[in-house]
Amino acid sequence: MPEKPYWHFVKSLFRKSLMLIRTSFALVLLFVSTALAQTSLGACGCEDKPLPEVLATVDGQKVGRDDLSEPTRKRISDLQQQVIDARTAELDKQINALLLRAEAKKRGITPIQLMEAEVGNKVPLPTSAQARSFYDQNRAQLNGDFESLEERILDYLYDQKEQELLNKFGHGLRGTASIKVHAPVPTPPASATDRARVFAVVNGKEITSADIEDGLRPLIFSVQEQMYDLRRYDLNLKINDLLLTEAAKKQGMTPTQLLEREVTSKFSGIGEEAAKKFFEENKSRINGDFPAVKHQIIEYLNDQEREKRTAAFAEQLQQEASVQIFLTPPDPPVYDIAIDDQPIKGDPNAQVTLVEFTDFQCPSCAQQHPILERILNEFGTSVRLVVRDFPLSQHKEAARAAEAAREQGKYWEYVALLYKRQSALQSEKLKEYASELGLDREKFDASLDGGKHLERVHRDLMDGESLGIGGTPTLFLNGRVVSDRSYEGLKSAIEKALKKRL
Repeated sequence: MPEKPYWHFVKSLFRKSLMLIRTSFALVLLFVSTALAQTSLGACGCEDKPLPEVLATVDGQKVGRDDLSEPTRKRISDLQQQVIDARTAELDKQINALLLRAEAKKRGITPIQLMEAEVGNKVPLPTSAQARSFYDQNRAQLNGDFESLEERILDYLYDQKEQELLNKFGHGLRGTASIKVHAPVPTPPASATDRARVFAVVNGKEITSADIEDGLRPLIFSVQEQMYDLRRYDLNLKINDLLLTEAAKKQGMTPTQLLEREVTSKFSGIGEEAAKKFFEENKSRINGDFPAVKHQIIEYLNDQEREKRTAAFAEQLQQEASVQIFLTPPDPPVYDIAIDDQPIKGDPNAQVTLVEFTDFQCPSCAQQHPILERILNEFGTSVRLVVRDFPLSQHKEAARAAEAAREQGKYWEYVALLYKRQSALQSEKLKEYASELGLDREKFDASLDGGKHLERVHRDLMDGESLGIGGTPTLFLNGRVVSDRSYEGLKSAIEKALKKRL
């Protein structure tokens, strides 16, 4: 087991690995009211622009928003309800945050020290057996084998127990506080001035609509993206259906007959050799030996190939037709990310700022590092890189060690070693690397052993959570999250940003 993690504000660090966790906000629903189920979906406030009446035209035929399928409407309604639920949860979360800060101030300590004393020290460490049990119960929803997910599952189980104790502590603080809640079910602001509306007052401090909406920006954008994807997928099906029907009509046959001629008849099927190759590449995720699953694999691969060929035919029909689409994706939010007193590489006055939230024990972060180095070298004074920490609970020591190296002016050299030696980042190894770089060991060891820089790491974690970060590495370019972290994707995004500055 790793060393005991310190308390941090609740985060969901493996939203992408544990598919059953839909959003990081699932871990911060402190006091959700059952009355929310009756709330009108008009209170969602999660459409960043009006949905057009006509979503597309296909050779002059209109496809309207009312043409979207019922399952799509239902899934969008469910997403909207998530935002409604989260808005009330966010109010409770901010009430608790004010109570925590007030209690910490009363005791003359920081909020992190308070939570370490009242929550962190009381959380039992989950065992490997508990992680295995969780994995076995949720295997169908998880992406990966137990060995690759164990560390993240342990972190999740720890966070779950920590949240239980945090809820209990928060409720206890409410008993002695002055709390006035003006709107237990907050609604979104109807206008810019409405953002000043006060929803609650905690010991004389107001929580406004703006506070709630700012706290929900990552979730709301995530919901907007999901709603767009649902509508766009459904719209594409409608467009393809119209085009296929029209093409079949022109040739005097049914749509099924046309697909049979253009797709099915030209595909002879997947053979055993291809199925065997697929099995070898994915055996860690497949239960059973090859003879037992061969026919299932062949059927799966045949379905995949047919879908691929059908999609190619649909794309051909769209290219030959006059198709206009009026549905547009949501505009990503621009975040004001603090970079004060953070490690910075590059020109301080660079036009483009890349902020990376990283975990030095994350393999993907190690793969990202040389890409960022290449970008910095190529763009020179036009780009600067800022690094912030977002480690798993058991990875914080490496983050603190990097800060200890920064104290002695060797941050980037030390970070390069961390990424290269991710399998050996125990405390003694971290100290050995300090010697390797010629650092003052007495000063370095005192910093690492004394828990110095823990507050700094926690600040990064809290800021990352407020930005909706669900994993590492996460990159922001001038305040916007970067979706394509490849060298080509980053280079293209930077070039576009530089052009906008001209």
